[in-house]
Amino acid sequence: MDLSGKVAIVTGSGRGLGLAYAEELARNGAAVVINDVDEAAAHAAAAGIVAAGGRATAVVAPVGTAETARKLVAGAVEAFGRLDVLVTNAGILRDKVLWKMTDEDFDAVIDVHLRGTFTCVREAVLRFREQGGGGRIICIGSPAGQRGNFGQTNYSAAKAAIVGMVRTWALELQRAGITVNAVCPVAATAMTETIPFLAPHIESMKRGEPLPAVIRREVGMGTPEDAAGIVSFLASEAAAGITGQALSVGGDRLALWSHPQLTATAFHDGGWSADDIAGSWGEAFAGSVESVGEEFPAELVAK
Repeated sequence: MDLSGKVAIVTGSGRGLGLAYAEELARNGAAVVINDVDEAAAHAAAAGIVAAGGRATAVVAPVGTAETARKLVAGAVEAFGRLDVLVTNAGILRDKVLWKMTDEDFDAVIDVHLRGTFTCVREAVLRFREQGGGGRIICIGSPAGQRGNFGQTNYSAAKAAIVGMVRTWALELQRAGITVNAVCPVAATAMTETIPFLAPHIESMKRGEPLPAVIRREVGMGTPEDAAGIVSFLASEAAAGITGQALSVGGDRLALWSHPQLTATAFHDGGWSADDIAGSWGEAFAGSVESVGEEFPAELVAK
């Protein structure tokens, strides 16, 4: 991948997956704007890229507001003269079951993940259209947004909505040559080490031990670096014809999520009463009802 001359913003890139994305883009020649709310982490990440021979600058600001979005795009243009790629990665967790989740828990996650994605993409698109020549938008989703996840009402809602926006933006921006895609990564980070059956494997990985094949393939989880290559690919000319898609990446697995499709259909003259539905449900629909939540190998979850 040759991203020489390209300029990218990666939100939430002081550590974890965001840092892996930023380092991957820089390794392939892009200049990178590091963003984080942690000033020390943001500047350390930018300094690390520069020390490795890349180009980077840091913008310390909380993602969510239009003001931060403008600050990020202005930072890219002031430091490097243009903007070509936006990766919306910034996020937080406030996990609680529904009946214990407060308004503040809900709003905080929606503000960073969902509003932050919207404001940053809107500002980047304004710049892309002013420059001409297209651009690349890569929004970070999650399997939780595709399948749901216990205790993550706020996070699952935000991530599902992000993929919905990606599909809409792909339609709206196609004529301008701007591609928009979602990446749903699974990696060993602070966000995944809270999952009980994954925690021991993440601890083993921290000790330098390799993850077993069942984790890297069946669960599709690995290091943040394992999930970074897809970002450089989607930022490159090789992906110019790919837009409106949601991809899953992690460990040794790369996959493409389907768009929601009708799985069963029936017709009833004059419309459907409740009794009509009850009478037809078993034959017409019961066999097509789908599961919810991520499905992991039984031998792992049982441990």
